[in-house]
Amino acid sequence: MERYSHFHLRLTPQRIAILDYLEGNKSHPSAEDIYRAVTKKFPTISLATVYNTLSTLERLGQLLKLTIDPDKARYDPNTFPHHHLICNRCKTIVDVDARYRLALPDTDFEVTGSHVEFYGTCPKCRKGSRTTDNKEQTEASSCYHHV
Repeated sequence: MERYSHFHLRLTPQRIAILDYLEGNKSHPSAEDIYRAVTKKFPTISLATVYNTLSTLERLGQLLKLTIDPDKARYDPNTFPHHHLICNRCKTIVDVDARYRLALPDTDFEVTGSHVEFYGTCPKCRKGSRTTDNKEQTEASSCYHHV
């Protein structure tokens, strides 16, 4: 397809189906989520094909691999600078605009990128339960920054 020609990638029907699924997708799906969605149209596609395609797209800078969830990698087709809100309970990931600048110490360090993760509880989970368990407090305190 012409709209993906700038990827410089051999465009098989399976790869196009993966790209179509990812286009505009804000759910930050895992490879398994993508596989389940694409098998509806291509029942013979393998999970290895999905992983290989995701790896290639990441290498080409067309996809971000997120390691936010310790249980599985998630993928983000939004490669523009942004950060994420992560719900400690349901693991929902929401994009956050990254227009602000962090105050960095005066060094000769050349910053080539950044990623900030904010942890908390999404509105849906807060409605379901007003209590906070120890696990959530522990996860929230393990917030980290990537530079």
